[in-house]
Amino acid sequence: IQADGTDGNCVTFVLHDEDHTLGNSLRYMVMKNPDVEFCGYCITHPSESKINFRIQTRGALPAVEPFRKGLNDLMGVCQHVLNTFERSMKEFRARK
Repeated sequence: IQADGTDGNCVTFVLHDEDHTLGNSLRYMVMKNPDVEFCGYCITHPSESKINFRIQTRGALPAVEPFRKGLNDLMGVCQHVLNTFERSMKEFRARK
């Protein structure tokens, strides 16, 4: 991950080896933060496997903070889905 920006409030992160799967999910999680003014991403080119992920915040909050929080929140959601799935599979197998 590389960050580039003129100030800490508006930063574009370049995520290598990623696509819409992470981009759209992470955008959703970051936009839940009321201090985020803008969040979006784009695929640079179909033949390249990287996305540009841009965050602009209000006030003095550095853009890297909602980026980290969004990643952590997304990992938490994915872990919850995995745990629920595994528990359901275990219950299903026990009933057979």
